Amino acid sequence: MKKIDVKDLRSQRWYNAPAMRTFNHRSRTFQIGYSKSDFENKPVIAIVNTWSDFNQCHSHFKQRVEEVKRGVWQAGGFPIEVPAISLSEPMMKPSTMLYRNLLAMETEEVLRAHPVDGAVLMGGCDKTTPGLLMGAFSMNVPCIFAPAGPMLNARWRGHTLGSGSDNWKFWDEKRAGNITDRQWQEMEESIARSPGHCMTMGTASTMTSAAEALGVTLPGAASIPAADSNHSRMASDSGRRIVDMVWEDMRPSSFIDMKSFENAVSVIMALGGSTNAIIHLIALARRLSIPLDLDIFDRISRRIPVIANLRPSGKFLMEDFYYAGGLRALIRNMLSLLNAESLTANGHSLADNVSDADVFDADVIRTLDNPILAEGGLVVVKGTLAPNGAVLKPAAASPHLMKHRGRAVTFESRDDLAKRIDDPDLDITENDVIVLKGAGPVGAPGMPEWGALPIPKKLLKQGVRDMLRISDSRMSGTSFGACVLHVSPEAARGGPLALVEDGDVIELDVAERRLDLLVPEEELARRRALWREPPAYYSRGYGAMFANHVMSADQGCDFDFLIPAGETPEPKIY
Repeated sequence: MKKIDVKDLRSQRWYNAPAMRTFNHRSRTFQIGYSKSDFENKPVIAIVNTWSDFNQCHSHFKQRVEEVKRGVWQAGGFPIEVPAISLSEPMMKPSTMLYRNLLAMETEEVLRAHPVDGAVLMGGCDKTTPGLLMGAFSMNVPCIFAPAGPMLNARWRGHTLGSGSDNWKFWDEKRAGNITDRQWQEMEESIARSPGHCMTMGTASTMTSAAEALGVTLPGAASIPAADSNHSRMASDSGRRIVDMVWEDMRPSSFIDMKSFENAVSVIMALGGSTNAIIHLIALARRLSIPLDLDIFDRISRRIPVIANLRPSGKFLMEDFYYAGGLRALIRNMLSLLNAESLTANGHSLADNVSDADVFDADVIRTLDNPILAEGGLVVVKGTLAPNGAVLKPAAASPHLMKHRGRAVTFESRDDLAKRIDDPDLDITENDVIVLKGAGPVGAPGMPEWGALPIPKKLLKQGVRDMLRISDSRMSGTSFGACVLHVSPEAARGGPLALVEDGDVIELDVAERRLDLLVPEEELARRRALWREPPAYYSRGYGAMFANHVMSADQGCDFDFLIPAGETPEPKIY
């Protein structure tokens, strides 16, 4: 149902104003090869495409963008492809997290500076989903997200391989001497066999699923494998739908609210999703002035069971999940725990979107009374070691470590860890706690995924495969283990983590949501007086801007000058 007329389109300020500038805008559009009938009185749809040869997860986007355009044309819109920085999780160093906010800023400004009425956002590899949505939410034009989709399952020597999860698993076996160099090379050549992002429930699938639960994709879009022909149809359907969203004036702020975010949080808990989602969803919510925080995550965690049997928490992969019914089926199974009437991008409620969904494999997608884990897919802990909070994923950790007291073995940096962790003379046992400092947003810099700290080789050879590990860094959503992450305040900003010394006793109690450094306050005060802020890693450029303005993990790692959300003036056109 139309709510606006042609005269209300934002693009009309460029194309139909009674001024000399209109000549330039129209003549340069003719220059591209379009005729007047192609663009006159039509919504201009920006297709923000994060394709790059460096981003293998998005290698199919050259074809998908044409399919999105097809849908836009068919619905009476004028599609324009706009490239944006592509954040390739495997390739970019030190971390794509350093550049998520750059993509968000670029997306917002590209949409603002051009004659854009609506946007199709093409992403999927870990940070592209939140980066694109953060920018589009701040710009607040009608937008729809087209997920890249997971890659196909992989096979090696009788094993079904899951990206990330099996990298870590078999690397430990290689370090322990149980896998040869030749076998490792075979695995390298086998594990990524099609376009698409990681097929485990890593950060990519977590965030695209969160986007669907939030209501900014078409129903079922997040689960479709990238190589499936249904993915092509989803792309064209997204192009058709965005044109209607423009005429309906369906902006993010008009239908996304706290209840929408509660749905997204609940779904990622049921999926056993990535801890990274906590940072990204907080940042996304605050772009719409919605006060999502760690306490809400923990409250929802206590009532939502894990019902997706997906790696690293379970045993299946995203291709299995899709053919078992996909995200629509999982949402239908847990609809009683969601805000069912929340509106979504297709103009229908969440309940309407899943009303005809079915589960075809009850082992992959469980019911609420047959979960993988009764609660706590992700949990938030606080205490004297993490006054502002830390997170972990019990669903992918050893249960016996969820209540643990041990002696700290500390590493001051990732370089220090790499140098000493496999030293046969390192004073460490399986009951100790490995602590890494200086790996947070400022300290690393960029908060890389260093949190799945390696088990010392000498312990691996003894059969140890999990230990309690604590850091101010992040962990890949494909990783597993008893890893406490995002400790805030971080060490580089003088948080208690900076004061931990070898031999200190640390206690974790997940049931009580506690993480404590059992050192007298007087001793901590003495150490604090001696502590000095480490020198900045970057002295110039974007890296320096990041360190100077990034907020802590519990605040979403957004830039302070982008919060609070608010109206930015429209560009003047002369």
